[in-house]
Amino acid sequence: MKRVLDSLDERIIAELTLNGRATHAELAIKVNLSRNAVRQRIERLERDGAIQGYTLRRPEGQTPSSLINAVMFVYRYDRMRGTEVLEALRKMPEVLQCEVMSGEYDLMVRVGASSPERVHKVWNEISAMPGVENTITSFVLLNVI
Repeated sequence: MKRVLDSLDERIIAELTLNGRATHAELAIKVNLSRNAVRQRIERLERDGAIQGYTLRRPEGQTPSSLINAVMFVYRYDRMRGTEVLEALRKMPEVLQCEVMSGEYDLMVRVGASSPERVHKVWNEISAMPGVENTITSFVLLNVI
């Protein structure tokens, strides 16, 4: 049986939508509850399926102007395996999209970061992963569609 969300649940979800990394203490201040009460509500929302993950999803074509986007093409040593690379990419908050490709490169990874330096650090992390043979990275200059 699904629970109906009350106004406090809705406020917590709204705050997490704005900042998925907000701490329980920060949320407690914003929704006027104790830190422990916020933690318990979040755990219940996760159990009930109202919160299914902590990822940033924006309407297509909308990105903040401060976000630097780059596209990385990744070639893995073993094209048919290499699930470790995919699992590692899933854990990186800057990875907005990852698609398995046909052709020369195996993966297309869209990265969104706060600065070119952060994109470079993400590139370093990806290129150093066991199973990654080569990468090509391009910065997105303009989103036209």
